Amino acid sequence: MPGPPDVFAGAGDERPGIDELYAHRRLQLVRLALLLVDDLPTAEDVVQDVFAALYRRYGERLSGLDNPDAYLRTSVVNTSRSVLRRRRTVRAHVPEREGHAPSAEEPVLLNEEHGEVIAALHCLTRRQREVLVLRYWSHLSEAQIADTLGLSRGAVKSTASRALAALRRQLEAS
Repeated sequence: MPGPPDVFAGAGDERPGIDELYAHRRLQLVRLALLLVDDLPTAEDVVQDVFAALYRRYGERLSGLDNPDAYLRTSVVNTSRSVLRRRRTVRAHVPEREGHAPSAEEPVLLNEEHGEVIAALHCLTRRQREVLVLRYWSHLSEAQIADTLGLSRGAVKSTASRALAALRRQLEAS
C-alpha cells in the first residue's frame, strides 16, 4: 500500500512552503499523534511543536529538506515519545485525576465502533503501537517504518507480528 502522496511531487523548481505543507498534512499528523498519545489537545500540541521546529530549522521555503513527509512523521513519533515519557514521570509523582471527559472533537476522530480497537491498541507496548499505527493508519511500508523508528526491517516485521497477535488476544478477551 503506498504512503500518502508527496506534497512536493511535480512542484518543479517552485517548492511549496511550510504553509502549504501545514495545510496538507496537519490533520493526518494530528491523527497519528492522537493514536500515539491518546489525547487530542496533546496531539495537536505535538504537531504544532513539530511544525514550529521545522520552521526554525529549515525556514519558510524548507530549504535543504529533501523529504518533508518523512521528517514530519519521524518528528511526530519522537515528540509523542517525549510527551509519554514526561507523562509517565508526572504520573509517578502526582495522583491521576478522576473522571476523564472526552472533548467534543474526539468522536469525530475516533468512531464509536473503533473504540474497542483503540482501547486494545493502548494495551500494547509503545513500539508495538507505533509500528501498527504507522503501518495500518499511515499506510507506510516496512522500510518507511524502519526508517521512521530507527529499526531494521526484520524488527519491524517481528514487532508487527507480535503486536497483531497481542491485539487479537486483547480483542477476543473483551
